[in-house]
Amino acid sequence: MPQQARLIYVHDPMCSWCWGFRPAFDALCAALDGRVAVTRLLGGLAADSDAAMPDAMQKHLQQTWRRIQQRIPGTRFNFDFWRDCRPRRSTWPACRAVIAARTLDPGAEPAMIDAIQRAYYLDARNPSDSATLIALAASLGLDDAAFAARLDDAATHATLAAEIAAARQMGVDSFPSLRLQTAGGTWPVTVDYTDSAPMHATVETLLAA
Repeated sequence: MPQQARLIYVHDPMCSWCWGFRPAFDALCAALDGRVAVTRLLGGLAADSDAAMPDAMQKHLQQTWRRIQQRIPGTRFNFDFWRDCRPRRSTWPACRAVIAARTLDPGAEPAMIDAIQRAYYLDARNPSDSATLIALAASLGLDDAAFAARLDDAATHATLAAEIAAARQMGVDSFPSLRLQTAGGTWPVTVDYTDSAPMHATVETLLAA
């Protein structure tokens, strides 16, 4: 197996399909058992906005949540979010929160993604709000003042822009997406939301090629 092989997971922490994909992705990573490096790349679903989400978009996203529940058994959503929060079509703050956590502690990246997803989908909290993100970072043991400073600084903005550009360069136009990077090139791995086996088989085939 080439040493350069790595699985690139392009995602957004506020992408509801990424939330549904978590169990299959975790199973895929376990099946690969550390033989392939896994890199998470932020695709940046929706740019910064202070505007309230239009009613039509809110209804569309609620329908998406219901569709995901039907397609991916066991996926849970707390629809109180739409009643208790002021939704905004703005996921870049949550993406920058992942970068800020990673910068302060590289090992905190998966935990920050998990915290954002659980806050949004299970606890009806709004990860578009900086206050929510700072509180989540503090709950993980990160220094909240240092995190708050990193959350919106120029370097964090630049890192997110670079990751979005890298995802587009690979031809990624939807989330979640998977790419396997080997010495021979970068190859798409078709996402399967309910079964890790086909994805694992694709990776093994590409590694053996």
